[in-house]
Amino acid sequence: MASQIKIQIFKHPYAEFVVGAFDGKLCLCDFRYRKMRSAVDARIQSGLNATFVEKNDPLLEVTREQLNEYFMGTRSSFDIPLLPVGTTFQKEVWHALLQIPYGKTTSYLGMATAINNPRAIRAVGSANGANALAIVIPCHRVINSNGDLGGFGGGIPLKQRLLRLEQNLFI
Repeated sequence: MASQIKIQIFKHPYAEFVVGAFDGKLCLCDFRYRKMRSAVDARIQSGLNATFVEKNDPLLEVTREQLNEYFMGTRSSFDIPLLPVGTTFQKEVWHALLQIPYGKTTSYLGMATAINNPRAIRAVGSANGANALAIVIPCHRVINSNGDLGGFGGGIPLKQRLLRLEQNLFI
């Protein structure tokens, strides 16, 4: 039998997510209706040499609980074992995203500088866009140098809402 990635749909008033666990680690927590959904799913299944199976998993239950706490404003970080699936460069960017403190933002240039590659601004933006562990790996905390919000897999209104949530500006 082929390896399986256990997935479920998690519906929350903020957004609908597809969450997935593989070998006791979270490999997917992404927006259900994002434009890159099929490309992200294909990358994860190929990278893990596994297929999606709609099934519950204890880790998915913990993930839902921690996401609910985050959206309630009572959790500022996650303690879920992660399994990001991507290139070495993407993983380096995603690791750097985890260093951005709750309630703070940085620019794409700041991210590129943080990984010691200040000329890789566009590549950092692409890696952000490929992040399949939204919220948990906080790509929403990266904005343009001019203060504009830039892109986001969950849409700009949600990105704005998440940043306000983290700044305790419940607007």
